[in-house]
Amino acid sequence: MIRSFLFVPADSRRKLEKSLTSSADAVIFDLEDAVAPERKADARRCLAEFLAENRNAIEKRVFIRLNDLTTGLTLDDLAATMPFRPDGYVLPKSRGGCDVRMLGLYLDAFEKAYPGDSFATNIIAIATETATSVFSLNTYKDASSRLYGLMWGAEDLSADVGARTAHLNGQWTPVFDLARSMCLFAASHAGVIAIDTIPAEIHNAEALRLESDIARRDGFAAKAAIHPAQVGVINEAFSPSAEERAWATRVMAAFGSGDGVATLDGRMLDRPHLKLATRLLTATSAVDTKAGE
Repeated sequence: MIRSFLFVPADSRRKLEKSLTSSADAVIFDLEDAVAPERKADARRCLAEFLAENRNAIEKRVFIRLNDLTTGLTLDDLAATMPFRPDGYVLPKSRGGCDVRMLGLYLDAFEKAYPGDSFATNIIAIATETATSVFSLNTYKDASSRLYGLMWGAEDLSADVGARTAHLNGQWTPVFDLARSMCLFAASHAGVIAIDTIPAEIHNAEALRLESDIARRDGFAAKAAIHPAQVGVINEAFSPSAEERAWATRVMAAFGSGDGVATLDGRMLDRPHLKLATRLLTATSAVDTKAGE
């Protein structure tokens, strides 16, 4: 279970090293927006050197954000990093399932060149960074067995549509709230996890807590962060509470007879309740396992 993804600029050795001491479940070493155009080659070298020295000792899940497929830099990013077999890649400015399929084909070739463990390299698509991409959110289903999740983003989308702000009075404006909701629906449609975007307010822990609570309430499985100090709040918000665990355990017991419906505290339960309880207990098991490692 991944609750938190921490973005880390790939051109800073100090930040790369510091990320390993964070409580994030996964790190995303960033070769795209966090790196100035003139430093792309330096970032690849910096990240490759860091992974060469540390990959086997990194206990977190490792993802790398590539430069998008229209830049002409994607293959260079893959060539520099696939020797170290990251758990997955984050595909920015994804235009839909077609881009995921294309990246999947690239990964097929690179996995043959750099065989590793039996796992297939995963893909997370950032699926709402352009207006065009929003119209392709229904194309991710069956795009690739490598697809692990869909993340929504507001900053690039804001620039693309010409919005003066995406966040107002502590809330996403309707335009961006629509993109957020559509990403959640698309992830569910594709059978992958939905990942909430980075915090709208960078240094506001209370706002982050509220934003994280709302995201989990609505169905997001994880949230991205851009500073280690944000991770603890996110992990807490996306971990099942004691009350949720107890409720899920009781629901599972109520369905123990195998019937299609059950009752609990005088209320009727049906299959959606069982599905939610199963999810909560699976998440609980994953959190407990990680805590014991």
